[in-house]
Amino acid sequence: MDKLVVGLDFLEFPPEHRNEGGNISPRIVIEGLDSSSLAIMVFNPSMRGYLSYSTWLIWDLPAQKVIPAGIPNGKIITDPVSALQGTNDAGVIGYTGPSPQPGEMHRYIFRVYGLDDFIRIPGGSTKTALHSAMHNHILQYGETEAVASRLSPHQVQQQVKKG
Repeated sequence: MDKLVVGLDFLEFPPEHRNEGGNISPRIVIEGLDSSSLAIMVFNPSMRGYLSYSTWLIWDLPAQKVIPAGIPNGKIITDPVSALQGTNDAGVIGYTGPSPQPGEMHRYIFRVYGLDDFIRIPGGSTKTALHSAMHNHILQYGETEAVASRLSPHQVQQQVKKG
């Protein structure tokens, strides 16, 4: 499987991409792309009680090096790109930005899959359905991470010391 290099414009979520801010999906940059379509799954492994809490499921994106910010919520998207989106673990069809509780830091993993074709499962599908549909169609894979926190300055120092 060929590796994709995936990047965001930040290491820590700025307000416009957070749930309590603009709740706007971020721009994603992809290098090394040699696939027909893309699927993106975003997970928060820091969420208590979940192994893989999904915050965004989007697929049947045309293979392109930049996924623009601001993709609206909904099952079928035609602008600024064409795509289908699924129901995340917050029960939302589309992107849900980070919203950690006071004193918490959460990590978000953006997983990007290069596929051999469009998978054409219905918009609104779950992460389980998306995983099943992608099986045997994944040509490339890459991921990146970002964090969202609501830590006090003292808590930040403690996190840095833990290293």
